[in-house]
Amino acid sequence: MTRALIFPGQGSQAVGMGKALAEAHPAARDVFAEVDAALSQNLSRIMFEGLADELTLTANAQPALMAASLAVLRVLEAERGLDLARDVACVAGHSLGEYAALAAAGTFSVADAARLLRTRGEAMQRAVAPGEGAMAALIGAELEDARTIAAEAAGDGVCDVANDNGAGQVVLSGHRAAVERAVALAQGRGIKRAVLLNVSAPFHCSLMAPAAEAMREALETVRVAAPVIPVYANVLAAPVTTPEAIRAALVEQVTGTVRWRECVTAMAAAGVDTFHELGAGKVLTGLVRRIAPDAAASPVGTPDDVAAFPTL
Repeated sequence: MTRALIFPGQGSQAVGMGKALAEAHPAARDVFAEVDAALSQNLSRIMFEGLADELTLTANAQPALMAASLAVLRVLEAERGLDLARDVACVAGHSLGEYAALAAAGTFSVADAARLLRTRGEAMQRAVAPGEGAMAALIGAELEDARTIAAEAAGDGVCDVANDNGAGQVVLSGHRAAVERAVALAQGRGIKRAVLLNVSAPFHCSLMAPAAEAMREALETVRVAAPVIPVYANVLAAPVTTPEAIRAALVEQVTGTVRWRECVTAMAAAGVDTFHELGAGKVLTGLVRRIAPDAAASPVGTPDDVAAFPTL
């Protein structure tokens, strides 16, 4: 078994995530307490029993999802004897999940990752006025088709490919009018479905340039260590190994395309045959099963999942 750990991004959050794990395992409680202290906020209360609208706020959802993922990792280390450097070939995360992957690999402390994600969420929200941006998913679209549609729809505005999620799912992002034009174009091009997404901002497009600059400044203020195992970067679909490359990739990621399909394909080509999605939900598990059908994929987020986690 050659395995990778993968970490979910925004959209996987749900009220109650991490609660059962925290009740069952001290190692999980320690992670949530560390994140609460780093943010000077009882984020874990929002995660466990708050309002969905409060948890979904970008500034809360991003550090919350990281906390849920790292809590699972720490429990696997404490209870199942997982040794990342010995037992895991590589890690990757989708969008904000890349921060969880980097924290898992020792690049950031959990506290620094939480503070960076709070900054990232707030900066993304500020970058574009409410209602000016939009995102849309093209289901059944190939990447090149999506790029063509985005270019035609942009006009004088912005319409970029935000996510290449694989399995025929490509997400566009930009000015609302341009994205709406892309949806209309897609419906006439044989795309299976084209739907506007319920998001708070147009992530991963050039409109996020102010947020990218905020992250450049924030990343200069924290310690960035070389990861103990390879971390596949969203914008490169390849490992980053030095602090300089990690900072550059994270800044570029704010405005750049999340190349998730290529990340999974590259990890599989490098020999990974088992993917474990740590944290909330199972979105990435489903994507991996379609991108790399010969590989095994499973979510690990509950005490039962931890108990069933295969040891080497």
